[in-house]
Amino acid sequence: MPSSLPRYSTNIYVDVHRIKCHADAEVIDKRRNKGDPAVSTSTTTLPVLVIGAGPIGLAAAAQLTARGLEPLVLESGSSAGSAVREWSHVRLFSTWAEVVDPAAEKLLAPTGWVQPDGATYPTGGDWAEQYLQPLADVLGDRVRFGATVTGVSRTGRDRVVDADRAEQPFTVHVTYADGTEERILARAVIDASGTWSTPSPLGGDGLPALGERAAADRISYRVPDFKDLAVRARYAGKRTAIVGSGASAFTALASLAQLAKDEPGTHAVWILRRGISGSTFGGGASDQLPARGALGLAAKAAVDHGYATAVTGFRTYEIVHQDGRLVLAGEDGRRLDPVDEVIGLTGFRPDLSFVDELRLALDERLQAPVELAPLIDPNVHSCGTVYPHGVGELSHPEQDVYLAGMKSYGRAPTFLAMTGYEQVRSIAAALAGDQDAAERVELTLPETGVCGGAGLFDEAAAQESQADAGCCGTPALVQLGAPASGGC
Repeated sequence: MPSSLPRYSTNIYVDVHRIKCHADAEVIDKRRNKGDPAVSTSTTTLPVLVIGAGPIGLAAAAQLTARGLEPLVLESGSSAGSAVREWSHVRLFSTWAEVVDPAAEKLLAPTGWVQPDGATYPTGGDWAEQYLQPLADVLGDRVRFGATVTGVSRTGRDRVVDADRAEQPFTVHVTYADGTEERILARAVIDASGTWSTPSPLGGDGLPALGERAAADRISYRVPDFKDLAVRARYAGKRTAIVGSGASAFTALASLAQLAKDEPGTHAVWILRRGISGSTFGGGASDQLPARGALGLAAKAAVDHGYATAVTGFRTYEIVHQDGRLVLAGEDGRRLDPVDEVIGLTGFRPDLSFVDELRLALDERLQAPVELAPLIDPNVHSCGTVYPHGVGELSHPEQDVYLAGMKSYGRAPTFLAMTGYEQVRSIAAALAGDQDAAERVELTLPETGVCGGAGLFDEAAAQESQADAGCCGTPALVQLGAPASGGC
């Protein structure tokens, strides 16, 4: 547990061994135990608890600070943007100008921080080192690292109890890297923990395929960094199955094709749950996101030039070991030729286990807030149908708790950083009592922006595409985190 704790006049810190509280909090606690109604609503001096120190979590802290509210950010990793750092080799589709939150920029300005050239494209590593970490540093003790949230509830109320529920502060259970446990009281909770830690399995039914866990040492659920010599050696001269149909799969296909040019015998088997149509590889040269269009064209070239073989309509049922290799069997009875490695890029899903005691209204398909889900449901909408949204679409029956950022999209495949920044701006305004600002839309997105994603980036190709687009080309946008498969 950190040796120094932020000072909140009525905050109570509880661990499994003892109650640690300030003197005034002790008095308030005694009055609460006597049923004093004036105390039950006294939560406004408690911090707003933010889960996750990624782009959206830190932006939430900056927005709250600008509103005079006290944030406390809990990050399970050891540094800011821990998830982003895991795809540090991937270059964003967005420029620097599009991935810096306005409130964060104002918070950083007095420190002498200078935003990198707004017209250039950062990698995930650049984003973390040059923006997220400095932002966490300026927030100081408001950010705690090595702090894993294991549960969130209302004080003294499980999800069944109605009595005086809304008047009780939130209780957040935390486990630190050294094993210490703590309970923290909060006036509101913003869960911006993302979905990076919970990739979807290979099974076509949403469950792990038979044998998938046993083959875990041969399966990667992230886009490998093929510039790493050890990673290159793992895939060089090998036959690799790539499962997925989104930007992540495009990235892996294009990268393996490049490796195949240098290392004979390298080949990709691209497994799609659907067929190949005119939109499978994106918009190509006409894509309003030039870098994404270039990525789709590179993936198509991998297939056209024989570096990859496409298998369509295949839903994985079982993975079988055979003579030191892996055989993927489909639900329709097909068995593919053996492969050496598998890269599963079938999307991500939210971890809702630690917010299970809260009353959340989530869509039964996407696990996204019910008001937001119809706007982003890939079963219904094509690219570009979501509009900027805020507290109205993100509210739940449990007052003052919000899922924000990538986690708010549940299992939907794409998310924009700028959309997340608008979400937390609206949430902070609502928590500060400025309902007009909370309901006001302060962001304009191009119609095709929702399909943006991070992936392979060919600067020359992208510059050519931007030049062709002329003065009216739509600005490229970023998909938060590594690209999710199965998108538009």
